[in-house]
Amino acid sequence: MNFTPTLLAEAEAAWKRRAAQPAPAKKRRGGRKHPVPRPFLKWVGGKGHLVPELKRRIPRDFDGTYHEPFVGGGALFFALQPDRAHLSDNNLRLVRTYRAIRDDVDAVIARLEQLPHDKELFLQLRREPIDECPDDATVAAWMLYLNKTAFNGLYRVNSRNIYNVPFGRYTNPLICDDRNLRACHQVLQGVEIDHEPFFSVRDRAVAGDFVYFDPPYIPLSATSNFTSYTDGAFGDDEQVRLRDVALELKERGVRVLLSNSSADRVRELYTPGFRKVETVPVPRRVNSKGSGRGAVDELLIS
Repeated sequence: MNFTPTLLAEAEAAWKRRAAQPAPAKKRRGGRKHPVPRPFLKWVGGKGHLVPELKRRIPRDFDGTYHEPFVGGGALFFALQPDRAHLSDNNLRLVRTYRAIRDDVDAVIARLEQLPHDKELFLQLRREPIDECPDDATVAAWMLYLNKTAFNGLYRVNSRNIYNVPFGRYTNPLICDDRNLRACHQVLQGVEIDHEPFFSVRDRAVAGDFVYFDPPYIPLSATSNFTSYTDGAFGDDEQVRLRDVALELKERGVRVLLSNSSADRVRELYTPGFRKVETVPVPRRVNSKGSGRGAVDELLIS
């Protein structure tokens, strides 16, 4: 199956026509020249509300490279804005979206501006074989549009890597937040962004660097498991491997911070060999039921 032309293709054509015209004079806006960036995607397990706790646990003398192998929404990265950073994830669509915002944010914005809030369009785009599209800006527009218009802003795929979240109940969602996208673009300049498994960080991180691991969490119960960010599972074997990688990095003088659930299995894995296993309450706001969005305990491990 080939990538089917849709309004995304029309948006690309409109962008090319616009790019061929002389650029209009930009209007001066009040406020910050570059607003403080925030995550451009709503991501299950996002760390926006945990950022103050995370920042308090970053070594004050840290001046190496910042590594985030499960970048997701990137809340800590955008809050820190480190001078040197390497972001990675096993979700290729997410990685391509980050790259597009880093390399050609104008094209991403131009595509999004052509896409109306419409259920039929949502369903059409959801069916697209987007991985066959060679253009990262189009993939980013697809990703952002679905994220802004889907139910609860979820990104979830089935075993065939097909996006399967229903249309959201929004009246007028902000599909294209151009100011924030441009702010994220500025912060992403010079940042390495790779599609790779988490353990590849062993090949790069050196003494004095800092690594933040935010993996799919070990579920608190059999019904609370949610790891469908990619079409592969992240089970106990991967959790054990992550623990081993973190220990190896610590032994090499790399600063390490991990977050995970407060499940007994997490404490069992990380009590030996780690300096601190601390409990912090965190609000949960991505849940299909309002009753499931209260505060839950999470663990920060260093």
